[in-house]
Amino acid sequence: MPTDRDIFANFERMRREMDELFGDAFGRTGLARRGRGFSPPVDVFYLDSPPRAVVKVDLAGIDPSELSLEVQGRELIIAGLRRPTESQEGRVYQQLEIEHGGFRRVIELGADVSGEDARATYEDGILRVELPLQAPRRAAARSVPVETSGGGRGSRGGVER
Repeated sequence: MPTDRDIFANFERMRREMDELFGDAFGRTGLARRGRGFSPPVDVFYLDSPPRAVVKVDLAGIDPSELSLEVQGRELIIAGLRRPTESQEGRVYQQLEIEHGGFRRVIELGADVSGEDARATYEDGILRVELPLQAPRRAAARSVPVETSGGGRGSRGGVER
């Protein structure tokens, strides 16, 4: 039986394939969205010793100084910019697939992580972010009184028995 992670990985793969299919169709009709950003491919996996989430992002050709990372709860937010490496004036392209521009990718993690202890490295065009897992934060239970608009019994809340 497939796990939720398998389903989401397959959904993400299907989304990329649809983007490629429709991106190609739009490209043939002159409706391509070149220069409006892109969505880099991402792998997410978990390791046991020590327990951590690992996110790998394919960011070839991006200057690490153009990247920003943020952890919000169970989300890792990666944003950046890929600039063209050369002037494109005077060229007639047969094929143009390396996308340029800004991107912002929100990766939903399947566990609570410690953003303060996260570590990121960039090597050979691959960004690797390791986020130590932490115990789920549980707020203490708190009773909330129910107030009514009329005075008298039950105006402070609670259940009458």
